[in-house]
Amino acid sequence: QLQLVESGGGLVQPGGSLRLSCAASGFTLDLYYAIGWFRQAPGKEREGVSCISGSGRTTNYADSVKGRFTISRDDAKNTGYLEMNNLQPYDTGIYSCAVARRVGCRISGEYTYWGQGTQVTVSS
Repeated sequence: QLQLVESGGGLVQPGGSLRLSCAASGFTLDLYYAIGWFRQAPGKEREGVSCISGSGRTTNYADSVKGRFTISRDDAKNTGYLEMNNLQPYDTGIYSCAVARRVGCRISGEYTYWGQGTQVTVSS
């Protein structure tokens, strides 16, 4: 069964950090799968946050998170990650990971598999 499961969300104060994980099962997360992270705040449309190429050598970030978030992957563990630093209230939302059957990193591209999402709440 092909699955992506996010974890690591929670409640954090402004300026805090969280590390999200995206564990893949039922398939091998390798060179041929790019990974994307997305988020959706209450009452807003889903937006792309970051992506990483199948090789892990190229990454892309939304302007709103560039310099604060870092995407990575560990194919040996079949897992992708999103390190989030200096979190702010506007970062609050449900964060989802997805994979695309391609090597290249394109946030706006099509994604084949999606996780269920994990809640991130930034509040004092």
